[in-house]
Amino acid sequence: MSMEKFRDRIEYAGMRLLVRELEDLGRSPIFRVMQSATTSHVRVADRPRLMLGSNNYLGLATHPAVLEASHRALDLYGAASTGSRVANGSFDVHAELEATLAQWHGTEAAMVVTTGYQANVGVVSALAGPGDTVVLDWAAHASLHDGAKMSGARVRRFAHNDAAELRTILAETESPVFVIVDSVYSMDGDIAPIDEIAALCTEFDALLLVDEAHGVGIFGAERTGAVEMYGQAPAVDIRMGTLSKGIGSIGGYLAGSRDLIDYLRTYNRGYQFSTAGTPASVAAAAAAVRVIRSAEGAALAQSLLDNSRLLRDTLRAKGIPVEGTTVTPWGDDVIGPIVPVPVADEPALIEQWNQLFERGIFAGISVFPGVRLGSPMLRLCVQATHTTEDLEFAADAIADTYRHALAPSAS
Repeated sequence: MSMEKFRDRIEYAGMRLLVRELEDLGRSPIFRVMQSATTSHVRVADRPRLMLGSNNYLGLATHPAVLEASHRALDLYGAASTGSRVANGSFDVHAELEATLAQWHGTEAAMVVTTGYQANVGVVSALAGPGDTVVLDWAAHASLHDGAKMSGARVRRFAHNDAAELRTILAETESPVFVIVDSVYSMDGDIAPIDEIAALCTEFDALLLVDEAHGVGIFGAERTGAVEMYGQAPAVDIRMGTLSKGIGSIGGYLAGSRDLIDYLRTYNRGYQFSTAGTPASVAAAAAAVRVIRSAEGAALAQSLLDNSRLLRDTLRAKGIPVEGTTVTPWGDDVIGPIVPVPVADEPALIEQWNQLFERGIFAGISVFPGVRLGSPMLRLCVQATHTTEDLEFAADAIADTYRHALAPSAS
């Protein structure tokens, strides 16, 4: 079919035009080409820069044990799985990782999916259908909203972390209900009130999925995530996580009852119709989990949390508004790996990002559709391997450029 019938949509797409213009000017904050591993310091545009945009929270993507396991699997199995696990793409490393994840999370079973996006789209669209109701936090990851749309179920959304509104929705809904939240929100950086949400799901007999993408490896005594930190593992039906962030590899997983996982293995279309994760990446993830469960992993998680607090507190001391803080029911002030700084508008964000880039800092950003249009932010991602000097340098630069870029308090 000719592209002419779709040309207007392509030609006048605002984001496409903006990104092309910024790329032509050398000022685009996105689609930059990395010339090194995305550790705490990277090489971009032919010079070293401090990385504050990577989800390699614990620094495990280049950990010696992780690299050794990946190299060994590459030599043994080759570069690709070459097919869906339903047909020909399953290796013993997949099964070993799934057994490890289930044992780690205290569930009967787990399944590994090629990407976190596929895991979420697949689980929601496989479990929910016409006649059901899917209820999501407005800030839940895009993959969860996409899965809800694909399911054919009625979709309702409640205000971010608003358990009272969730109660209202559950009280007036008679159909089977599937409640979905993130644990740590990928843009806002705050943590869901999992205890309140789990209690409501128990009261109203709703299925509960918690996406632990940004919590696994960090929170809880065993570092399985915020569900564990809140002591709510028995009340959560499905725990989702990625292998791509704290675990430092690529992929997603789902953990739950054996009946649930066996059902998803045969009805999750993202699992059935995608080539399985490469053996090297799966073996890397398994090695990373072993590190996370060790004393070294505990130290890395604590270092990450200490670093996040240091960056947040230093920015606040300089008068910069910082979001992403959560106060737990037991009174702890918790901040995760994402430190968000609201910026006045998109032009101000682009200006500040480029000023930081020139000063040797690669900052993360959040723009539409990741956040609401007109509500952009610096999305600063901290790593366990950042030093105090790194973060103090970053805070000075962020505070200076924030004011120069016409932030809300200075406009």
